[in-house]
Amino acid sequence: MIIKELLKGDSVRLATFSDDNVKTLNNWYCDSEFLRYYDYLPAFPKSEFQLIEMIKDVRKSNDMYIFAIREKLNDKLIGVCGFENIIWNNGTSNIYIGLGDKEYRGKGMAKEALSLAIDFGFMELNFHRIQLSVISYNNAAISLYEKLGFIREGVMREFVCRDNKRFDLYTYGLLRREWVK
Repeated sequence: MIIKELLKGDSVRLATFSDDNVKTLNNWYCDSEFLRYYDYLPAFPKSEFQLIEMIKDVRKSNDMYIFAIREKLNDKLIGVCGFENIIWNNGTSNIYIGLGDKEYRGKGMAKEALSLAIDFGFMELNFHRIQLSVISYNNAAISLYEKLGFIREGVMREFVCRDNKRFDLYTYGLLRREWVK
């Protein structure tokens, strides 16, 4: 039997966050453009201490996982992805991803990292359903999710307010039987 490398792809690998990653993560959390695409919460910077505590909380939790996305060639930290709001008895989870390093956007790295995370969720964590939400103006993310097979299941109308304008929040879902790479 051949055992599949779940967390390694051709260009990226998913890894744990180390203490030396906090400065890089802090730079992303001080970048309002990154935060406005990454999350629908206010684009509020986090201190290194807050980020260390956030990572500790995720590690202690039984309903969240967080991965550092690292480029394989030079082991550079380029992004973050993970699972949250895991409901084990239902086999469901929310997934998230963000490439903080702009140099790696639009090069297929997010697609590969998200594929690895989805494989991990379905094959290792035994999820039945993986879901996500995305702001309607994040066209690159929407395109990525749809290419990976996520199906738009709903719209929360005018959910997000940015620069005094309202934007919809789309919800997407992917079932294990629909997951085809």
